[in-house]
Amino acid sequence: MKLTAYLLLPALLLTACDSETPPPPPEASPAEQTSATADSRTDLAAIDSDEARIATARMAAPEASRAGTRVIGYNAAGELVTLAEGDNEFVCLADDPNKEGFSAACYHQSLEPFMARGRALRAEGKTPPEIDAMREREVSDGSLKMGDTGSTLHVLSGKEARYDPATGEVPGATYRYVVYVPYATAASTGLPESPVAPNHPWIMDPGTHRAHIMISPLAGE
Repeated sequence: MKLTAYLLLPALLLTACDSETPPPPPEASPAEQTSATADSRTDLAAIDSDEARIATARMAAPEASRAGTRVIGYNAAGELVTLAEGDNEFVCLADDPNKEGFSAACYHQSLEPFMARGRALRAEGKTPPEIDAMREREVSDGSLKMGDTGSTLHVLSGKEARYDPATGEVPGATYRYVVYVPYATAASTGLPESPVAPNHPWIMDPGTHRAHIMISPLAGE
């Protein structure tokens, strides 16, 4: 994938951190688009039930942690609820059935106050810049916990909301994740502020409460 595609990721992750569901990935290559549509497969099902949303949401977590993650998402009435209880360090956000394509995320439980605050402000009608400004003030004055240094957010997204019920996999979906290091900078970490090549880590939002290391594995990894 060309480097320019990775330069689009900062804006995408910025939106992801402000909402309860992350955005779609950068434009896929023709080969990836063919894989994503999976038109020739007859074993795929729509992600239109709680069971399907739980299974696909957990695919965003590291494999060893998937079974024990808590999953939150929208029920049939459009309410954001806990779809499945968990007993480990991850919280997963299921795909939103009211949005195009597929998007799920899992993050470390220490980030839940920060993420929940963003969801609450969005429900009040606040814009992403307003949400960012309000959470920054609250993190700075200590009234909102940002999350533990080194906590992660994992994002899985694709063009189609169909999955393999036998495995939970969403064909064509791509994966990326970030490691939060609040207030870190390029100088304090030695990381560049933009990717030097595909698959290379770099620091986004340096010097702010949202500072994080961006990592986008190559397709297939």
